[in-house]
Amino acid sequence: MPVKKPTITLLISCPDRPGIVAAISRFIFMHNGNIVESDQHSTNQGEASFFMRVSFAEEGFQLDEVALKEAFAPIAKEFQMKWSVHYSRQRMRAAIFVSRLDHCLVDLLWRWKSGELLMDIPCIISNHPDMEPLARMYEIPYEYFPVQKQTRRQDQERMLAFLEGKVDFLILARYMQILEPFFVHAYQHRIINIHHSFLPAFVGANPYQRAFERGVKLIGATAHYVTDELDEGPIIAQDVIHCDHRDSTEDLVRKGRDVERRVLAEAVRLHTEARVLVYRNKTLVF
Repeated sequence: MPVKKPTITLLISCPDRPGIVAAISRFIFMHNGNIVESDQHSTNQGEASFFMRVSFAEEGFQLDEVALKEAFAPIAKEFQMKWSVHYSRQRMRAAIFVSRLDHCLVDLLWRWKSGELLMDIPCIISNHPDMEPLARMYEIPYEYFPVQKQTRRQDQERMLAFLEGKVDFLILARYMQILEPFFVHAYQHRIINIHHSFLPAFVGANPYQRAFERGVKLIGATAHYVTDELDEGPIIAQDVIHCDHRDSTEDLVRKGRDVERRVLAEAVRLHTEARVLVYRNKTLVF
């Protein structure tokens, strides 16, 4: 796999008005930056808003990270921007959460090991000990945090304390526990979940059995950021797979797991490449 040259990426959202693109481009040019990718979107539905993702080569750029933030701050203030900066050479650190189903975890680890997902995995966390041999095979620390209904808050407080300073975002690879609001708020828009249906259809338990009973012709999966509202967070990626009257419930489960793996991996890739911008309860994916 060819090595990409390091880039710096700005993610920006602000009220729409003339001159935004010119100001950003001028800033990059003034400091000897070479733009390699740029995408923007504006909306006039309700309050006019502007969104942009711009990447430029780090090689030759004259400002370090601290100086960049200081120099860009006046432009951000002028245009009322919400913005963030991301360096491709700084890999994001992800903790993977899993319960007893292994298909998403196996897929993520394979893609990570092969270099397809450019991130670091400091640990795998589970409420069951089942996946420890898999973690050991990939030489990743495995942390067993049992969760009881009666002590769920205290159990999750221990997990949160353990994670402090170790990770940048979390991946729920079929982790069958509901995270408490305080936990979600600690990683706002930084917890990616995979839902085993094409949301908003078939929310809740036994989605494939319900899909079978309805005789659906498409089943799918949805990857989204976790919020306080169960399975209602901003959607990052979705996909579907065809099925027909010949498929049993078991066939739907098999096909569903395949699409779950693909969709979760794609959402993780988009997040690690700083391609997702959250606006209200939606996302813009560049």
